[in-house]
Amino acid sequence: MASYKQLTAQLEKLHKEVAAAREKEIAQAIAEIKQKVAEYDLTAEELGFTSKRAVGRKTASVAKYRNPKTGETWSGRGRSPAWLAGKNRERFLIEV
Repeated sequence: MASYKQLTAQLEKLHKEVAAAREKEIAQAIAEIKQKVAEYDLTAEELGFTSKRAVGRKTASVAKYRNPKTGETWSGRGRSPAWLAGKNRERFLIEV
C-alpha cells in the first residue's frame, strides 16, 4: 500500500495533468468555435449573447408624486418619503 506522501504526490501530479488537459481542450474548443463563427458569419445576438452594457442596466422611474413645497418627487416605488407619511397621496399626484 502506498504511503500518504506518495498518494499526495500522485494526486498533485494528477491535478497538474487535469489542468493541462483542460487548457489544451479549451484552446481546441475555442479554435473550433471561432472557425464556425467566421464560417457562418454569426453574431453574438444570434448565439444568444447580449451586450455587456445592456446587462443589469435599470431604467429611470417616472415621478408620480411631487411635494409642492420643495419640488421633491417620488416614483411610487420603494419606501414612501417622509413628506407623504400619513397624508392623502392623491393630493400629491402629478397630473400628466
